[in-house]
Amino acid sequence: MKKLKFGIPKGSLQEATIRLFEKSGWKINVNGRSYFPEIDDDTMECALCRAQEMSWYVEKGTLDAGLTGRDWTEENESDVEVVDDLVYSKVSQNPARWVVAVPSDSRIKTLEDLRGKKIATELVNFTRRFFRERDIDVEVEFSWGATEAKVVSGLADAIVEVTETGSTIRAHGLKSIHELMKTNTQLIANREALTDPWKRSKVDQILLLLKGALKAENMVGLKMNVPSANIEQVISILPSLNAPTVAGLHNSKWVSIETVVDKKVVRDLIPELIEAGAEGIIEYPLNKVI
Repeated sequence: MKKLKFGIPKGSLQEATIRLFEKSGWKINVNGRSYFPEIDDDTMECALCRAQEMSWYVEKGTLDAGLTGRDWTEENESDVEVVDDLVYSKVSQNPARWVVAVPSDSRIKTLEDLRGKKIATELVNFTRRFFRERDIDVEVEFSWGATEAKVVSGLADAIVEVTETGSTIRAHGLKSIHELMKTNTQLIANREALTDPWKRSKVDQILLLLKGALKAENMVGLKMNVPSANIEQVISILPSLNAPTVAGLHNSKWVSIETVVDKKVVRDLIPELIEAGAEGIIEYPLNKVI
């Protein structure tokens, strides 16, 4: 039996990725310290791998495909195929940002002010290219972690760090002066593996269902009963992916209406629906929208 060797990012994205796979239809079980979690799909083998190293293993063919950040694909300059972008993170569905940060009271205001200064970051290669392309001479050194502390303690003049909300940077008394890049999760694959029609099809299946699960994150289903005389009034209120489903109720002058809407509009939508004559409104979560 053929199997697809798939990399799950270990670390901050691990739990979010496992939850996403579960909504997509696959259950992944991480046992203790094992780097090879179980998955309820006989055609797949999973391996936990740091996002920073994922593109190396995919490029070498140790893994056929995997999930990692755009930042690490660019940092490693790996020769892999980016199958598609999947915008999700440990906190939200918003792209994370790599920013240049300095102490809040620093005189450094612009990138040019960093000329001749020392920058600490885990994203060394990308940062060096970024400043070299702008002809700004800086010293970039690798940071093994706790990067914010490097600039606070005076070991560096600035840092390049990833942030989703900016709260951690502010909590350390720092301020962002420039955004280097937005990053999001990417599904990457080994180029040779994709020449195998079966593996290509499996990767496409994973992508389809993961994207369906991500789309469902921001949507809910709504179902309600409506007097037949009020159908048009209610439908005019409802935003939906397509036309809502309308079904007659047995021996009744009422109908059932069902639709899918953005979850952010529900709190305002429900009072309007009630005013328009809807009753028995049910809101339910969705696993996938495809």
